[in-house]
Amino acid sequence: MPSNLMNRRGFVATGLAGALMTALPAYAQTEASAKALVVSVVDDINRVIASGKSENAMIRDFEKIFTQYADVPIMARYVLGADGRSASPAQLRQFTKAFQGYISNKYGRRFREFIGGQVTVRNARKIKAGYEVRTSVKLQGSSPFEVTFLVSDKSGRDRFFNMFIEGVNMLLTERTEIGAMLDARGGDLNRLIKDLNKVG
Repeated sequence: MPSNLMNRRGFVATGLAGALMTALPAYAQTEASAKALVVSVVDDINRVIASGKSENAMIRDFEKIFTQYADVPIMARYVLGADGRSASPAQLRQFTKAFQGYISNKYGRRFREFIGGQVTVRNARKIKAGYEVRTSVKLQGSSPFEVTFLVSDKSGRDRFFNMFIEGVNMLLTERTEIGAMLDARGGDLNRLIKDLNKVG
């Protein structure tokens, strides 16, 4: 794979994912409102980047946005897979909180790479799970590429629950990575939670 493509995907899998995981605020019922909300999300992220705050402060700001707009419980249960079904309610709560910090830290650290980038909202369409919104992303010195993200109102309001980066399922990728981390700890969910909290 060409290094420029790897660098581009590396950015998207971390930096832009952070932006898009902030989700669509409240009730994207039409294509026009969905587009407007996506633009607002990107504008909010860019304001954090331009704030001049330290990287750690930006990560804290991102986590606030993420917890407000992303469907964290659904995402956390999905990435745990079968292990989530055997976890106790207390473990699920603890993992959800640890996962929230882990994701915020992982993607938030790449925010600076978003500086100078441009996101154009192309279209939105209704799907079974909610809304699918496609965007075109242009970074400095690279050709545009597509990022698609999804919103659902299953939690009682519209929240972001997944995204696809050039066809790559972000949530499925996290499920694979979290699964590998859990396997490396002998399936001990408590150990994984403890270690995720250290990262987050």
